[in-house]
Amino acid sequence: MKKSILFSAFILFAGFTFAQSAKYESAMKSNISQLDSMAVKNDAEDLSNSFIRIGDAEKTQWLPYYYAAYCKAFQALTEKDNSKKDALADKATELITKAESILGKDNSETDVIKSMVATAHMMVDPASRYMTYGQDISSNLQKAESLDPTNPRPVLVQAQNTFYTPEQYGGGKDAAKPMFEKAQQLFASFKPETDLSPVWGQTSLNYFLSQYK
Repeated sequence: MKKSILFSAFILFAGFTFAQSAKYESAMKSNISQLDSMAVKNDAEDLSNSFIRIGDAEKTQWLPYYYAAYCKAFQALTEKDNSKKDALADKATELITKAESILGKDNSETDVIKSMVATAHMMVDPASRYMTYGQDISSNLQKAESLDPTNPRPVLVQAQNTFYTPEQYGGGKDAAKPMFEKAQQLFASFKPETDLSPVWGQTSLNYFLSQYK
């Protein structure tokens, strides 16, 4: 009798866990599918908040906070009002730190976000802030690439940074081209760990590659 009760309880718990997991995956996939349209829809803040709600409900999953940080970093980078960039970047830092604390180890994807955040801070006043944030931008991308050489995102972000860097400082369209080509090769062969793992960047890459036609 006791064994039967315990078995029934186990089945109920397993069913509940599966239902919760299915709900989590469904919500995440729905949000992830909207990442590439943030620039067009101008809904990065809403999407970030949606990921935060998922993370707060799950508590033990790092990816919701990672994606929330990505949305906030994207928002900081594309914000035209420089007086708002620092606050947005600080929020991204808070979220990516939370993601890393849950994950509990170094990760290529989180280091890409940290580089994006440093770039957003620097863009407020590049001339006076380069010495403060320039090293963080490059070191986080280098670390991201070393942690996962198959990850196309650190290469893509470095290519974008180079594209917008003046030629007299080693940047420009021509300098960025081989980096974009390398990112293209990496995207073609990249295999995400799970259905929820980061795959963003292809749309942005396609845009930059179109600038060479």
